[in-house]
Amino acid sequence: MKRFHIALAVKDLTESIADYSRRLGCKPSAVVPDKYAMWRTDLLNFSINVIPERAGQLRHLGFEADEAAGFSSEVDVNGIEWELFSPAAQDDKIFEIYGAPSV
Repeated sequence: MKRFHIALAVKDLTESIADYSRRLGCKPSAVVPDKYAMWRTDLLNFSINVIPERAGQLRHLGFEADEAAGFSSEVDVNGIEWELFSPAAQDDKIFEIYGAPSV
């Protein structure tokens, strides 16, 4: 399976989780308190990270793909970072950067 990935910076994690859970129609798949949340739907891998000074800004785009080998990142001609990763590689990266999710 391949999911489009969007990552945004947010001001407040709790308010953002409530808002995006309503918009996506589901609860997050992973939450690291005060830092990070991620949703996996059938078509979308959506994550938010608390960076108050960049709230509302795009952090990066990408694809979660079962067949991806590990985790990679590159910048396109417009300066947008694109990531490609497997679900397991993203889970490992979440733990590495933010710590263990509570969900």
